[in-house]
Amino acid sequence: MPTIPSDAELAILTVLWQAGPSTVREVHETLAKGTTYTSTLKQMQLMCERGMLRRTERYRSHVYEPALSREQVGARFADDLVHRVFAGSVRNLVLGALAGRRASPEDLTEIGRLLEKFEDGSETE
Repeated sequence: MPTIPSDAELAILTVLWQAGPSTVREVHETLAKGTTYTSTLKQMQLMCERGMLRRTERYRSHVYEPALSREQVGARFADDLVHRVFAGSVRNLVLGALAGRRASPEDLTEIGRLLEKFEDGSETE
């Protein structure tokens, strides 16, 4: 399984998911909580090397964008959580999530619809 993003990497990915393709300066200004520009630059370069970001050049500036969708990262975290906390039991993960936070009727309807799709052997959208 590919690596799970660290908190710092997840913060950068979140900025890029929300803002779209951005320069290091734009990401750094959005994060701007005690980190230096060079730290943000180095982190984004490492994320590029690890396949989490893509870098293109535009007007002599490097522009970064996520190479992973929010859904892909969520699936990685969920898989890691299932194995580390719930001994590989998806059932226990779902029960833990539902016990920890009240689900809206809309969420429960959507969960039921997705469960039916999985029972039928079809994939998620």
